[in-house]
Amino acid sequence: MAKTSLLLSHELVIHARTSCLAVLPVDEYTGAEVERPCADPNSDSSTQLLFADFEELIREPFTFMAIPRVVIVGRPNVGKSSVFNWLDGRRLAIVDDTAGVTRDRLVTLIEHDDRYFELVDTGGMGIEDVDNLTKEVEQQISAGIDEADVLLFVVDTKAGLAPLDELVAERLRKVEKPILLLANKTDHAGLDNAALEFHRLGRGWLIPISVHQNRNRQLLFEEILDRLPATTPADDQPAESRMKLTIVGRRNVGKSTFVNTLAKAQRMIVSEVPGTTRDSVDVHFNLDGHQFTAIDTPGLRRNKSIRTDIDFYGLHRAQRSIRRADVALLFFDCTESVSKVDKQLAHYIEQQFKPCIFVVNKWDKVAGSIPTERWVRYLREHFPTMAYCPIAFVTGETGKNVKALLNHAQMLFKQSQTRVPTPTVNKLIKAAMQRQQPPIHLNRRPKIYFASQIATTPPTMILMCNMPQGFPPSYRRYLINVFRDNLPFGEVPIKLYLQKRDSHGGGGPDDLPPEADVDETSESLG
Repeated sequence: MAKTSLLLSHELVIHARTSCLAVLPVDEYTGAEVERPCADPNSDSSTQLLFADFEELIREPFTFMAIPRVVIVGRPNVGKSSVFNWLDGRRLAIVDDTAGVTRDRLVTLIEHDDRYFELVDTGGMGIEDVDNLTKEVEQQISAGIDEADVLLFVVDTKAGLAPLDELVAERLRKVEKPILLLANKTDHAGLDNAALEFHRLGRGWLIPISVHQNRNRQLLFEEILDRLPATTPADDQPAESRMKLTIVGRRNVGKSTFVNTLAKAQRMIVSEVPGTTRDSVDVHFNLDGHQFTAIDTPGLRRNKSIRTDIDFYGLHRAQRSIRRADVALLFFDCTESVSKVDKQLAHYIEQQFKPCIFVVNKWDKVAGSIPTERWVRYLREHFPTMAYCPIAFVTGETGKNVKALLNHAQMLFKQSQTRVPTPTVNKLIKAAMQRQQPPIHLNRRPKIYFASQIATTPPTMILMCNMPQGFPPSYRRYLINVFRDNLPFGEVPIKLYLQKRDSHGGGGPDDLPPEADVDETSESLG
């Protein structure tokens, strides 16, 4: 039977999604209404497994760190995508002599010496895109640099030092992150002296490598691992960090008014004129001894309505603020319908795997005339893949229900930081497989040999299996629902990776030929 719990007294409570659209109180003395996530009516009730066995888990939450990110940057056509495929052991990125082939960021999970990191390939810096997508490509590059823990700056030894290399180095000069300078196409030791000219760039520890000759791959891995942040918190880490709340929404939905209510001061210009806020602004405040940072962002408009640089950079800063967030608050105006901008923002939050609360603002204008259940159903219909997100009804101008909303945001923050022991994850996966096996694929039954949570913020699960491509999207949704219903991740996104490994435990990236058929996916599904 599904179990429902109320969020009272700030305790992290495990719960399964309910089968009804009930609005549950969160804080008795404020009367706040926060709708808890509801089960997909088409989903199998078998996702509620072994609930009693996992109930004890939440009373002693574990802390863990997010997966570090290693980002590849450089001018066009120096072999960034080749380095990406070479380190991963698979042909994921398109490799072509034409500059500008890579536009979007490609991300894959790498395991080496029992440590994990995400490897990111980016487009070339400093090229004018033939399809007039230069701004969008540059935006993807900037996002990659912002999220990086280690940067791999790739140059071409055979081509020599180019003006665009110096442009990239100048851009990285303001980045205070570990940088490795990879002199690609240094096929043999005789070219090492030619690679030394890249010292003039003054950025990064120089390593001569060759993708085609498989030269210095192990050395590169060692240097990367040495520069990755610790995977567990340090002993002297503060017990509580300042939680960052990013407040996003289209224009004139009351974001700045909400921030002013939080800060109890007129920090933001409030006006009925849309677009008053032009930049992202941090506002620090305390509540019941807890420290918060509220990040107010400019109201966004549809892409075709972005006519000025101010609008473009406002969009860029809003997206950057979402990437900084611990919890995102997506604001809606209860007097207006959901727009395309709302869907674009929700999609970006989902892409970044950020915990999110849908905040229906200005509720005092319709209270008593429109039941909350109607708005709940309305939002669930428009955002079906984010059914795990709670829905709050507030009035930012008066502060009604604001405190309860912040309490609930803290709960999501704690959920995203919780780690489940590996034996518990394996026990749950075994029960899920026994309850519902994956379908036959190519006359074979897909199998999962091992499962583990490898990171938090977001909770990240890796499944070692015999044929990742044999698990269809429907079964992956089933597994994510199992995690969501039985572990303390009921209201936050979950990232899922599937990697191939044979029944004897082999088959890591070092064992795979470039053409090996391995599928790695990450999904956020409700």
